[in-house]
Amino acid sequence: MSMTDPIADYLTRIRNAQMAKLETVRCPASKIKLAICGLLLEEGYIQSYSVDDNGGKPEIEVALKYVNGVPAIEEIKRVSRPGLRSYRGKDDLPSNRAGLGTVIMSTNLGLMTDRQARAKGVGGEVICTVF
Repeated sequence: MSMTDPIADYLTRIRNAQMAKLETVRCPASKIKLAICGLLLEEGYIQSYSVDDNGGKPEIEVALKYVNGVPAIEEIKRVSRPGLRSYRGKDDLPSNRAGLGTVIMSTNLGLMTDRQARAKGVGGEVICTVF
């Protein structure tokens, strides 16, 4: 079975695992998913992540974060998708919930948050929003 949007699948696995109050979630690994994990860890939305070589097919294991039994990620949504890409210039960068959330963007300098993109003065594709 082919998957048309592996990033949306990854975000959905995280969302479903947190609704089920699971400690960890596993999904197939890729460079962009690892970069998203790095940003989620940097922003404090997950505890940790690791890559396991599962018989030649690497998998990411994400340790989810809960604060007093409540998931740290309240909402995680895919913005740009294969059928409708969403690009923003440096002067039109989005902010999530008046700066309380995080927007993950793909720029020519790599994946970064909206705050990092504003500081560096670059635009790009809006991957997802996290709150």
